Amino acid sequence: MNNTWDHTYDVVVVGSGAAGLAAAITARLRGLTALVVEKTDVYGGSTALSGGAIWVPGNFHLDAAGLGDTPEKARAYLDATVGDRVPAERKDAYLAHGPRMVREFHDRTAVRFVYTPGYSDYYPERLGGYPQGRSVEPRIFDLNRLSREHRATMRRAGLPTYGLTITSKDFRQLNMVGRTWAGRRTAARVGARAVGSLLSRQQLLSLGEALIARMRHSLDALGGELWLSAPLTELVAEEGRITGVRVTVPQSRPRSTGGTPMGRELAIRATGGVVLASGGFSHDQRLREKYLPAPTSTEWSAAAEGQTGDALELGIALGAATDLMDRVWGAPSVVPPDGKPFFLVADRGIPGMVIVDSAGDRYANEAAPYHEFVDAMYANDKPGASTVPSWLILDATAKSRYLFTGLFPGQPFPKAWLESGFVKKAATVGELAARIGVDPERLRATVERFNGFARAGRDEDFHRGDSVYDRYYGDPTLPNPNLAPLEKGPFHAIPVHPGDIGTKGGLVTDATARVLREDGSVIDGLYASGNVSAAVMGETYPGPGATIGPAMTFGWLAADHIARTRPGAGQ
Repeated sequence: MNNTWDHTYDVVVVGSGAAGLAAAITARLRGLTALVVEKTDVYGGSTALSGGAIWVPGNFHLDAAGLGDTPEKARAYLDATVGDRVPAERKDAYLAHGPRMVREFHDRTAVRFVYTPGYSDYYPERLGGYPQGRSVEPRIFDLNRLSREHRATMRRAGLPTYGLTITSKDFRQLNMVGRTWAGRRTAARVGARAVGSLLSRQQLLSLGEALIARMRHSLDALGGELWLSAPLTELVAEEGRITGVRVTVPQSRPRSTGGTPMGRELAIRATGGVVLASGGFSHDQRLREKYLPAPTSTEWSAAAEGQTGDALELGIALGAATDLMDRVWGAPSVVPPDGKPFFLVADRGIPGMVIVDSAGDRYANEAAPYHEFVDAMYANDKPGASTVPSWLILDATAKSRYLFTGLFPGQPFPKAWLESGFVKKAATVGELAARIGVDPERLRATVERFNGFARAGRDEDFHRGDSVYDRYYGDPTLPNPNLAPLEKGPFHAIPVHPGDIGTKGGLVTDATARVLREDGSVIDGLYASGNVSAAVMGETYPGPGATIGPAMTFGWLAADHIARTRPGAGQ
């Protein structure tokens, strides 16, 4: 095939989340030209909407904290969680190169992390697990360090922080602002930070926004390019190798770097390789119904709206193998009247709350890791006792003591939530049961049984509060941080859906992120990282940041492999 190329780069990256930006940054660090093409009119992908943490065992931040992590412990933990669901060479590549990625980015870019002490691995009791946690989160970043254009085109999470810049470490303590002195001191520190940023005219970012801003700043400093509003339409193959892409662009030049004239389909040559980092298919209802457990809905997903599986389907059309297509990064969520899902993380760890099915029965440990709770929702869904949706029930004491759905302790639910029926409210458990269509006697019995466990300090049915992970978001002033009886009205009920922060299945890749065919052979010139690829974590979720950590690592590996193997390398 003879192609007329409009542009030529060493590396072309599809998608501008952490996976894509990591690949482009690494390409520039290796002296390669790099272009990122982004489908939407904002960059950052689902990473910008996330907590921004990465779970990379053995990185130097953990060493500095004296954690004592070793490759042997990390491998034992992955074996105890992921098991043999993923090839050993991919797990080994992650453990070997993840720390190298963190170190190089720290030394050579503006990407910076800080250890989050106590944010436990999700299964700390398993072999190799760490109750202290292996998670590191992005350092706070001043958005003003970006150009005006890049500030305006970064995807924003829009979290209900009321003008405060809150890290994940802050949030844990703020959740207990009405219960502990640590919570009050944290509130004072966060407030002082807000005043300081206001006086200095800084725009401080944390979490996923900070990570994306740091990566965008780094890409800019290294001379990488990023085009917005440039969706992928074709992977160009020549003699069995992927040599470039075609993208469509708007009539007027999209907000981007460079002065390229726009208004037509462009053919972009990639002399080294194409890296797919475009996310999964969370927002394509057709693909959800084809692959995921039923019921399923795009309305429950907190992933970026552009994730409709475009690149995934192009890869499949080329003969790429897929795996884990029936899995998501599960996120139990509530969907308020504004339609924006709220991911229940800490909210399921607070005392004075239970989650029940349509029959009024508990069916799982409410404080379990979020992906595990979504698995439990599907596993327990059955006629007459539906768990999709489930009902989260909390009493007035819990509402007055803890942060919940982004609301401060004691802050009333928005009027629209009550008037729309999204939140049900009643003076007694029996009255609440009638309002949600649950048998009153059954729900009362469930609450009474749970209250007995709460008073005794041990959940005999589902062991809520037994794990160190459960207790991370609990109330340390109670004998069991996750248990307190539901006694005081009014009581509230909110429907909970099996949401996600992204799909987990995708193109099968090898230890260097190269895309593989069904027979195990390599599709030359094509790489994939992030949620467009089958997760190295298999069917599980070992710790906070086990999505973004691998996304960045395999993006780094893809670009590094291109640099080492492209024509002329090493000469």
